[in-house]
Amino acid sequence: MRPLAGQLRGAQAVLFDRDGTLVHDVPYNRDPALVAPVDGAREVLDALRARYVPTGVVSNQSGLARGLITPAELDAVNARVEELLGPFGTWQVCPHGPEDGCGCRKPAPGMVLAAAAALGVDPRGCVVIGDIGADVGAALAAGARAVLVPTPVTRAEEVEHAREHAMVAPDLRAAVALALAVPEVHA
Repeated sequence: MRPLAGQLRGAQAVLFDRDGTLVHDVPYNRDPALVAPVDGAREVLDALRARYVPTGVVSNQSGLARGLITPAELDAVNARVEELLGPFGTWQVCPHGPEDGCGCRKPAPGMVLAAAAALGVDPRGCVVIGDIGADVGAALAAGARAVLVPTPVTRAEEVEHAREHAMVAPDLRAAVALALAVPEVHA
């Protein structure tokens, strides 16, 4: 990916997908006791906070639209994520289903744009880290950079697309290192 000329060096903010990226994916999780961070999540988030890099979460939660989880259950799960991983500067959650056609559901850019605005940064200064193609798509649609951290549910074509248009990392630690790296600037 070729950043825009004049783009600030490194990430101004790092936005994370929740399920499969920060915590192990439990489909439609409604139980805070089932929240389990991925390896290294707390450490990389603490390192970002120590560097004063704002962080946020951008998460599709179609279980709300499908009636599989309640808003109170989602809030309790998100509170447990923060209890285990520390505070985030913003939480952006899409409560819609895939058929709703909203502008916030990834791969649409709405949550990335809202997170950037909430954190007071230009979307082009954000890096979105996620585990599926929709995370990469949302980042690119918003003008942000993206790092894909593949998991067993990541499709091969999503990895290939990320290799061509974004970045791919083997784990969360490497993804954050890429987010903080100085991007190549082209005039």
